Amino acid sequence: MTIYFTPATFTFLRDLARNNNREWFLANKTRYEEHVREPFLRLLGDLQAPLAKISAHYRADTRTQGGSLFRQHRDTRFSHDKTPYKTWTGARLFHERSKGIEAPVFYLHLQPGGCFAGGGIWHPQPDVLKKIRDFLADNPAAWKKATQSKAFREHLTPGGDALTRPPRGFDPNHELIDDIRRKDFVAGTNFDDKLATSSEFKPFLVDTYKRVAPMNDYLCAALELEF
Repeated sequence: MTIYFTPATFTFLRDLARNNNREWFLANKTRYEEHVREPFLRLLGDLQAPLAKISAHYRADTRTQGGSLFRQHRDTRFSHDKTPYKTWTGARLFHERSKGIEAPVFYLHLQPGGCFAGGGIWHPQPDVLKKIRDFLADNPAAWKKATQSKAFREHLTPGGDALTRPPRGFDPNHELIDDIRRKDFVAGTNFDDKLATSSEFKPFLVDTYKRVAPMNDYLCAALELEF
């Protein structure tokens, strides 16, 4: 089986966290390309075939600009933190219609001591959030089937933020009120750096995405998207 990342991947990210400036990054750009960007793009290319078996409507896009891989540069325009680079690397495998509408994704995040993989929709806009909450209120059984199965619960943990009180207009005694209160609909699993540098990494990701797929399928249905 193929190995994509090496300990040098995480060494680079740790070094970047200590030297988060343009001069250092430019001097070490070949390290980024060799140990982060290129292996990540190879992984994405190899994920497309198994991803298509999970959903024909999702893409692992290997373009360096506008593809699945996040840019290493941070958008600092509206942030007090002006450091120019992310100290992690990540990718989202997105829905074919996600350029025009918010949609759930399959996700991968690599960071020294903080790796995780999963899926869902993070910080949806108010109109999208309302659609999901309405769909939950009207279709509780399918949500429970998607997120309370053994395959889901033994591998994935829900995450994100939630309201402290039920949102206006929803029954506070609804059986899914804890889920309706959520602001994010995501679930994932943490893994250690060593797994990311092993030949078991791609099979682990494919298995994770298969487990999170029923939740993404449900969220797509809530947003009237094909899965």
